Amino acid sequence: MFAVDHILLLSAVLAIIGVLASKLSPRFGVPVLVLFLGVGMLAGEDGIGRIFFDNADAAHAIGTFALILILFDGGLQTSKKSIVQAWKPAALLATLGVVGTAVITGITAMYVLELPLYKGLLIGAIVGSTDAAAVFSVLRNAGIRIPEKVKSTLELESASNDPMAIFLTIGLISLIQNTNTTPSDLLVLFVSQMGVGAVVGFAIGGLAVWLFRRITLMAIGLYPVFVMLFGVLAFGLAANLNGSGFLATFITGVIVGNSRFAYQRNTFVFLDGLAWLGQIAMFVILGLLVTPTELFVNWKEGLLIAIVLIFIARPLVVMPLLLLTRFSFKASLLISWVGLRGSVPIILSIFPLIFNMDYAELIFNVVFFIVLISALLQGSTLPLAARKLGLVLAHKTESSKTLEIVKIAKNKRELIEIELGVQSTALGKCISELALPSDTVVAMIARNEKTLVPKGKTQLKEGDHVFIITKLTDKSAVESCFFTKQE
Repeated sequence: MFAVDHILLLSAVLAIIGVLASKLSPRFGVPVLVLFLGVGMLAGEDGIGRIFFDNADAAHAIGTFALILILFDGGLQTSKKSIVQAWKPAALLATLGVVGTAVITGITAMYVLELPLYKGLLIGAIVGSTDAAAVFSVLRNAGIRIPEKVKSTLELESASNDPMAIFLTIGLISLIQNTNTTPSDLLVLFVSQMGVGAVVGFAIGGLAVWLFRRITLMAIGLYPVFVMLFGVLAFGLAANLNGSGFLATFITGVIVGNSRFAYQRNTFVFLDGLAWLGQIAMFVILGLLVTPTELFVNWKEGLLIAIVLIFIARPLVVMPLLLLTRFSFKASLLISWVGLRGSVPIILSIFPLIFNMDYAELIFNVVFFIVLISALLQGSTLPLAARKLGLVLAHKTESSKTLEIVKIAKNKRELIEIELGVQSTALGKCISELALPSDTVVAMIARNEKTLVPKGKTQLKEGDHVFIITKLTDKSAVESCFFTKQE
């Protein structure tokens, strides 16, 4: 048997277990990333699987590709409305928030672990950013609805603050490895990372949308692959130009996600599944990389640093920034609490291992322990914290879904699905009583287990799924006939 056969078997088994483990997340209130990490740790050399894995370079490569998929998918799901609502607070949190959190946590690590200043700050930089995969996962599985602006800020912050953490990590490693590094060198690195990353992201995103609207591929299955490759292209091009590949990938995803092209919805569903696969692979591999017996050697120090990070550093830095941007005290407190650390800190903690730095093993184990504490404590208590702060919204905002109708897409029409909730203004009305725009057709109504062919006198009821064909420009007017949008 070839070695690759054994690897494929183990990979499939671990991935299947990871998918099944995700079912336990909502039931027990444990963030899914912890379950994936647990699968990797159980399969590792100290677990029941006895798999020996200590290849930091391979873990870094797999983790990087998985993060590309996750951030690209996060960008695809970030709407223009979310950006308009949250770009100011998210930008502050992604820059000043990361720096402030890193400095306070780093100084704490320096004293607690008795490290040199730069190595203490390196730990702070590594855990300075929140994790997009962790935040998206927790918000999806929390089972509650929080104010849209709070949710948008959390998601946009977590998706955009990785470049700053990566810059700080690389900058500190440069200072440690090369004492001749000057502040001007770090400034050039910062401008290069952020500037090049942003320019490449906008350029590749614009190019991708232009091509999607003009090229017809020979097979439907090629569309998701074609779209995904532009996310990878953005990362690769930016990274090779000394820019932030992660920032470029996210911006490309945002531009693509807010455009319209053929087979868009099916493409996004496929890429969301691909991002989940990347998330599973990344966390399982990182779980394999850690040795549990070594992980808990410095558990007291790791716990103390995690407590400072969660209860002091993040609130002390985040809350003033949010209060300046007119968030309420309760909303600021909730956002400061949902500062989950995840895969990005663990991947960044591999950098010292790759460069064979002093204290590299200690840094990796302490960061891994901090991530576990953050995910378990903050991730599992989000619903409780939101309820205690009175930020759980009682009713789901009515909304519509855009479906695929490729054959008439060239005529700038779309098929949308609207679910009638208890607050819908259309309940009890007949279709003929709705002030629908001209050239708009109610094509079908799904009610319980029945499918109705609508007529003018068909009365609408709660729970109905109404399928409507309309012009792209009339979508908002159609939605206003069924519900009043809430903030």
